[in-house]
Amino acid sequence: MKHSIGHITILGSGNIGLSLANGLVKANYCTANQIMLTRRNTQNLSKQAEQGFGVSNDNKKAVAEASVVILAVLPQQLDKVLEEIKPTILPQKHIVISVVSGVSCKDIRNKLGEDVQVIRAMPNTAISIRQSMTCIASDNANPENINLVEKMFETVGSVVQINEDLMTSATALCACGVAFFLRAIRAASQGGVEIGFHAEEALKMAVQTAKGAADLLLQHHSHPEHEIDKVTSPKGCTIAGLNEMEHQGFSSSLIKGIKLSALKAGELYQKE
Repeated sequence: MKHSIGHITILGSGNIGLSLANGLVKANYCTANQIMLTRRNTQNLSKQAEQGFGVSNDNKKAVAEASVVILAVLPQQLDKVLEEIKPTILPQKHIVISVVSGVSCKDIRNKLGEDVQVIRAMPNTAISIRQSMTCIASDNANPENINLVEKMFETVGSVVQINEDLMTSATALCACGVAFFLRAIRAASQGGVEIGFHAEEALKMAVQTAKGAADLLLQHHSHPEHEIDKVTSPKGCTIAGLNEMEHQGFSSSLIKGIKLSALKAGELYQKE
C-alpha cells in the first residue's frame, strides 16, 4: 500500500540516504519518481537517475517540491544546508527528518524556526541490506508524523522510538554495536581455525550460527538465557565453554565497551 506522503527530498545522498531511498521503493512505500536526491555533484547520482529517482544539486528547489525533507549530510555541512533551505521550509507543509549524528531536534529548529516539526532518526550500517536497527526521537513532532517516520524506516529494518536524551546510548548499542557483534563473530571464526577448520569454513559456520542465534530470539520472542538453557546439558561441553568465557570477562568486557562507547559518543556530540 502506498502512503499519501507526497514527495520526499533527501539532502545529501550518501550511503544512508541512498539506502533509505532504495528501501522505500523496494517496499512499495512510494515510487522512485516521488523521491528527490540531492548532491553537490549530480554525476555521482547518474545510476539513481536511470532508476527513476529525481536528482538535483539545488537544495532550495528540491525542498520546495517536497513534504518530507530528510537531512543526510555530514555534520560539518549541516549549518550551511539549513541556512540554504530555511526560506523554503514551511512548518505547515514540511516534516524534517535528521539522520545527522549528534545534532538535536532543538539545534535544527533554532536554524529553521521553532514551529518546524523535526524528528531524529539513527539507523546503523545494516540499512544497506534493509536490516537496520533504527532509533527515532522527537521533542515536538505530533504522533501522526512520528508514525509516518516509523513506517518509513520500517522499510529498511526495525524501529524503536526512544527519548531524545537516549540517542547517544542508542549510538553505542546499535551503531557501534554492529562492530561489537562482528568482532565476536570474527573471534568465533578464529577459534574455529584453531580447532581444525579452514578460515573460510570457520567464518561461514560462525556467521550462520550467529544469525541463527539472533533469529531464534526474534522468531521465538524469547530471552537469551531461555535459548542457552536448551543448549547447555549437565557437565556438558557448552556450559564448560560458556563458564570459561565468563571467567575471562566475556559479558563484562562487552558491557564495559558499550558503556565507554556511549560516553565517547556523548563527548563527540559536545565537540561538534
